[in-house]
Amino acid sequence: MTIVLTGSDLTIDDVVAVALHHAPVVVGSDTRARLARSRAVVDRLLTADAVVYGLSTGLGALKGFRITNDDMPRYQRNVLMSHAVGVGAPYERAVVRAIMLARLNGMARGGSGVRPAVFELLLTLLNAGIHPVIPSRGSLGMADLAPLAHMSLPLIGLGTVEYHNELMSSAEALEFAGLQPVELGAKDALALCSVNSASVGHGALVAAESMRLLACADIAAALSLEGFQGNIGPLDPRAHMVRPFVGQRAAAAHLRDLLAGSGLWQLNQAQRVQDPLSFRCIAQVHGASRDALAFTGRTLEVELNASGDNPLVLPDEDSFVANGNFHVAGLAMGFDLLAIALAHTSSLSTSRVIRLMDPMLSGLPPQLTPWPGVNCGFGVLQKTVTALSSEIHFMAAPASLNFIPVASDIEDHATMATLCVSKAAQIVDAAWRILAIELLTAAQAADLRREITLGAGTQAAYAAVRSVAAFAPEDRVLAADIEAVYGLLVSGRLLDAVRAAVASESVLRPSFMYQI
Repeated sequence: MTIVLTGSDLTIDDVVAVALHHAPVVVGSDTRARLARSRAVVDRLLTADAVVYGLSTGLGALKGFRITNDDMPRYQRNVLMSHAVGVGAPYERAVVRAIMLARLNGMARGGSGVRPAVFELLLTLLNAGIHPVIPSRGSLGMADLAPLAHMSLPLIGLGTVEYHNELMSSAEALEFAGLQPVELGAKDALALCSVNSASVGHGALVAAESMRLLACADIAAALSLEGFQGNIGPLDPRAHMVRPFVGQRAAAAHLRDLLAGSGLWQLNQAQRVQDPLSFRCIAQVHGASRDALAFTGRTLEVELNASGDNPLVLPDEDSFVANGNFHVAGLAMGFDLLAIALAHTSSLSTSRVIRLMDPMLSGLPPQLTPWPGVNCGFGVLQKTVTALSSEIHFMAAPASLNFIPVASDIEDHATMATLCVSKAAQIVDAAWRILAIELLTAAQAADLRREITLGAGTQAAYAAVRSVAAFAPEDRVLAADIEAVYGLLVSGRLLDAVRAAVASESVLRPSFMYQI
């Protein structure tokens, strides 16, 4: 598949295709003409000797200093070099590709005024697999200045890149690829780094992963219901019709589809009048998480196709406007919300794991071992899953409120968007491991039940788990089993297996607009 950049219709799925699957990227038929018109506005302003922030003036606290045309080439290089102050571990390759794509699409919209040659070289680097090394720390989320400066250094022959799985200087990589660095013109450096493409690009990948995570959370919960022999009366569609949250209805429908054909539907629902809330309120919590992700996803797709440039070039009006579109408050709040939502979903999963091991509640052997005492069974997994849950709760604290005024108090507010996104990514990884433990535990419980009839979706999930982790009649090292099921989840194999087994597509592939 080829992704066409128009500046107006890039999707999260497109970002995934380019970042993870290296789909080629081309430019829409009108895009280059729009870039040329946008650049013509910048060139006219230069000729007119107009006072324009970032074009003929310094940046931030230095906005009162004029930049002459003679100093312009040196000034543009200095902007990139001075802003390349990122620290810490570099972003993974997929994230770097997502960042590059997000910046290219933003420029394709026409508001940056970047020279077409600069745009073309960045596009060429992306398609050639020349990936800048971008430190992951150093942005306040008010334009991702530091990471985008690192992204842009190779355009002028500076910095380090990853090319053909090797780290090398950008000058060396350009030479190998038969490319030449560009000389930056007025506003080019600002056009490259004064937006939020690091937060947006990385965020698109985190949101896509969160979609799969929430679908798998439903699967794990459904298998736990089977192992617990839970009361599935709370999934009655009539209960959800009177509380018409889209996410809740979708989660309940998904659970019903996963459990289609299960023996739970034939059981007397009064056998346990009230299950613990972690079993009784799955649809409510998972549904709220879906709604949170829907908000975050819609915000992301707006940002992917927006212009965050300041000043903003208006090529159709031959003018520009100063603005604050680099303030991505909605994006930061969205990822803070998503972090809290995933914490609730993970907490529910953790509680189900512990309840499954309680013989007073489940009617199963203590700690899910046929011979307790000499065997500890799954009991110590409670510590692992609780530790992971506590880690998630710690990271779910809002990051968008933690800022300090900088630049002589000119920049007296910030979003911390990159931090909001990066901690959400860490939460997703920890949540995958919690779900892996729940699936292992639920499969063990189902085996101990013997002769129960699983639903179409839960049978497929059970079989997938058992393909990598056998029933544990006696104690063994479970760490390898956790990692095996974790791999099953993050690779998408479990979701694919369940999707193939469930006739209805219902909510197995959730989209942000719930077109499922």
